[in-house]
Amino acid sequence: MKGKLAIFDCDGTLVDSQANICLAMEYAFEQAGMNPPSRHAIRRIVGLSLVEIMRVLLPDSDASLHAEMADRYRSSYLILRNNGLEHEPLYDGMAALLASMDESGWLLGVATGKSDRGLERCLDHHAIKGLFVTMQTADRHPSKPHPSMVYQALADAGVKAQQAVVIGDTVYDIHMGRAAGTRTIGVNWGYHPVEELREAGADAIAESMDELAALLGEFA
Repeated sequence: MKGKLAIFDCDGTLVDSQANICLAMEYAFEQAGMNPPSRHAIRRIVGLSLVEIMRVLLPDSDASLHAEMADRYRSSYLILRNNGLEHEPLYDGMAALLASMDESGWLLGVATGKSDRGLERCLDHHAIKGLFVTMQTADRHPSKPHPSMVYQALADAGVKAQQAVVIGDTVYDIHMGRAAGTRTIGVNWGYHPVEELREAGADAIAESMDELAALLGEFA
């Protein structure tokens, strides 16, 4: 198994953060005097970088408003956290799966639309940061589905694309992995329907944590 890299998305794959994201987004829009998007619309864009998210949610607005709303979202999320409302639980079975993969020789990475600070806080909270050899975020890369994060993860781990798999819950993850030349696994517990993950070209779909473990076992 040496030399195999698994690159996980974070929101919707490792952790269930939709409550945080929806609340912060709603508050940001309300503070700007605008009607918030529906929660369905918000969940659809989880995984993109913040400015890209605002471009999608506010397609008729200019770049300055997109940047302003991205800053409003960051401030809103900080308010949630400072008031003890932040809640990003690991999906059931994920901690055990990561530990098992690490013990069996997998190299582990993360590629996420979160910021560096947000990712580190999340992984530290769940005491799993030390399992990852590479952590790529929106702070240093173009938004998904651009493959930049995967390219850097491969370089950090010292493996080729053929030795890696991207695991995620959105079409952005699948398109990102395919663009970088890795294999891809979609998971059904996140924010995009399984049918869309298949249409995006996912090599496999995990319907449960046990199924994900089995698919990764076949990768070896």
